[in-house]
Amino acid sequence: QVQLVESGGGLVQAGGSLRLSCAASGRTFSSYSMGWFRQAPGKEREFVAAIHWSGGSTYYADSVKGRFTISRDNAKNTVYLQMNSLKPEDTAVYYCAARRSVIKSIRKDDYDYWGQGTQVTVSS
Repeated sequence: QVQLVESGGGLVQAGGSLRLSCAASGRTFSSYSMGWFRQAPGKEREFVAAIHWSGGSTYYADSVKGRFTISRDNAKNTVYLQMNSLKPEDTAVYYCAARRSVIKSIRKDDYDYWGQGTQVTVSS
């Protein structure tokens, strides 16, 4: 069982930056691949970024490529999402997710555990 707690959301102006953190419980964190998803009001939850268990491989949605960076610190059981050059269309609730596999995935149905989400609001 893994519990995930996100933090770092907030209100920021367009062009600004935020860093989200996701703290995971459990001693097997390093064997999980991790992902970030987001959900805007009235929209489906969508993939943002994913990272391999070792941190050596990452993947991004086209909409955030070049602006967002996912990383992880297995010693701290934490995964991060650095978000730069934020746009109003990035406004959403951001969720951290863990997958019981070393292989990363962009499909939300492949993830086994989810955090409660953190709100990110980007004003124009």
